[in-house]
Amino acid sequence: MDFQFTDEQRMIKETVYKWAVNELGPLQEKIDDEDWFPPDFFKKCAEIGILGITIDEKYGGLGGDVLMQTLAVEQMSRICPALGMTYGTHSNLCMNNIHRNASEALKEKYLPSMVAGEKIGALGLTEPNAGSDAMGLRTRAVRKGDKYILNGTKMFITNGPVADVLLVYAKTDPERGAKGISAFIVEKEFPGYKVSRKLKKCGMRGSPTGELVFEDCEVPAENLVGEENKGVNVVTSGLDIERIVLAGGSLGMAQQALDYSIRYSVEREQFGRPIASFQMIQQKLADMYARTEAAKLLVYKAAQVARNSPRGGKGTELTKLAAAGILFAAETATWVCDQAVQIHGGYGYCLEFPVQKLWRDAKLYEIGAGTSEIRRLIVARELTREEFARKSSR
Repeated sequence: MDFQFTDEQRMIKETVYKWAVNELGPLQEKIDDEDWFPPDFFKKCAEIGILGITIDEKYGGLGGDVLMQTLAVEQMSRICPALGMTYGTHSNLCMNNIHRNASEALKEKYLPSMVAGEKIGALGLTEPNAGSDAMGLRTRAVRKGDKYILNGTKMFITNGPVADVLLVYAKTDPERGAKGISAFIVEKEFPGYKVSRKLKKCGMRGSPTGELVFEDCEVPAENLVGEENKGVNVVTSGLDIERIVLAGGSLGMAQQALDYSIRYSVEREQFGRPIASFQMIQQKLADMYARTEAAKLLVYKAAQVARNSPRGGKGTELTKLAAAGILFAAETATWVCDQAVQIHGGYGYCLEFPVQKLWRDAKLYEIGAGTSEIRRLIVARELTREEFARKSSR
């Protein structure tokens, strides 16, 4: 596929990177050391117009595509992976799902303020006992008059501690399993909702992650997203895009780790010459470059396919490419960042050198948005689906 970026895509890529260097770069040490979330982060994102990349212009967005959104996450993650993830969660996992699936009334109510950075978004799917088995969630929603009453707990929720608006999944008909799930928009002010704790992480520090509790939480019936018991359609269509966009975070980290390693290997001297002249270092740099570029092509291809696949879901080329893209990109980033620490030697293991932070941050994308193991199962399922169908029809 030809990945000559459009003018709009190129502008997003260049704008976000320059902005991240100038705005986030000076804050990076404080963000990581103190697990600090800059309170004006989303307002600053809104000022350069990147909060509503995939949102229609009538809600204040840019009306752009998934690749533009992926590029934005990628470039921000080169400087601050934690805020790149927080940004992607707000813009894609929450806002884009609302944009794709909610009623016109809900979109008019919530999207403009989220595009403007006045409200922060989050996605509430994972639970203490429902991670890889996301369809096994236990949060319950019961209709009572003009409200739904939610009870349950959500875990590992990015932006949870600071979110104003959440897209939350709950069982409205538990006996039907995955076919009994519904999606709701929950506001932090709704009675019965609370953040029980902020989680401490070894990486992605500065991206607030929390545990959320719903105790007879009252949600207006009109805040149901889509149809009752049809939330699985919202989940599956959203997961494909989520994987592609978050894969951009892995691409950004791999690229930055490579950039640091090239610079350091040319400047660092041992045995009277730059270590970049040693064949072992050259092999590492070459392999880091090749894997990073291959990951970009796979993720960009998935983003291009997503542009022509408005719904996604099981049994599609998009599902296979999205899972493969984040699988390869995440494992590439982890490996490239590990090689970067090795190239930097003892300095790479010290906190004052940034490669160790990329190393800590990169691992999360092998776990979040579906583990690498689950992604492999999805890819294999899609590869064998048609053959199994032919076999059963014989």
